[in-house]
Amino acid sequence: MRRRLTAAALAACAAATAPALAATPAGAETAYPVGDLATSIGNFLFSPDAVAGANVWSCRPSAAHPHPVVIVHGTTSNLGSAGAMIAPTLANAGYCVYGFDYGETPSSLGHVYGLGEIAASARTMSAFVDRVLTATGAAKVDVIGASQGGMMPNYYIKRLGGAGKVRTMIGLSPTNHGTTMGGLVDLGRTLHVLGLVNDAYRFAGAPAYPEQEEGSDFQRALFADGDTVPGVRYLTIATSHDTTVTPLANSFLHGGDSTNILLQDLCPDDPVSHSGMTLDGPVMQIVLNAVGPRAPGFRPRCTGYGPNI
Repeated sequence: MRRRLTAAALAACAAATAPALAATPAGAETAYPVGDLATSIGNFLFSPDAVAGANVWSCRPSAAHPHPVVIVHGTTSNLGSAGAMIAPTLANAGYCVYGFDYGETPSSLGHVYGLGEIAASARTMSAFVDRVLTATGAAKVDVIGASQGGMMPNYYIKRLGGAGKVRTMIGLSPTNHGTTMGGLVDLGRTLHVLGLVNDAYRFAGAPAYPEQEEGSDFQRALFADGDTVPGVRYLTIATSHDTTVTPLANSFLHGGDSTNILLQDLCPDDPVSHSGMTLDGPVMQIVLNAVGPRAPGFRPRCTGYGPNI
């Protein structure tokens, strides 16, 4: 996404972001502006830790929407960018919505998060969820995470006691079982240079990258006892245009109460790729159904596609 920054987009989304931070309880007649790619880019730079509709700490869950929703961004992203469409969409639908930045290292520079060790990031999530539950009085949260943000919460759920605090875990193109990065990881192992590359990532303050490689020690340990835990319902949405998580089936979880969706099985013409999943209309519809009515056989309207990035 950073490669696509333009001066026009930044100016446009700076204006769009400015009015978005007023605190209003759920159920009030506030319509938060729903962001798009320009908003996401602008938030990345100008509002990395805040987004329209999120972190209204006076919000109280309603009987219709009793579970707060926690948004978890991915690697090299932040709350403002990842939540540009998700947060206001959910808040406008009556949900209490929250999100946080995690994985800060000296390389973050106030904007680029999700770089640190994943276990430490999960501890950050644990403290944040506890804060949300205390503030709202809710028993559990629903979690929506993209890329690393769809994988890292599994460590919280499986290793840090999160299983009793998470009702639904929704992953958008998550790096659950790691990625080969189009075969580059396998090639590095074959040439015996992967260790050097991973050392370079760690030296640069980005240990989350090697931990998300297919077959990493972190990946093997995290899922050694299975993909899921009882009591949590899992939904994973992947796109056939993903070039970041390869093979794309590595996103999927198996066992327990888990559902895997390939987006193009529902909307064949949807061009959205990995980083665009948080900006995709059909994805937003599927998410709203998952945290809400869970209508059997739900199919989204195939409109409002996200970008192929």
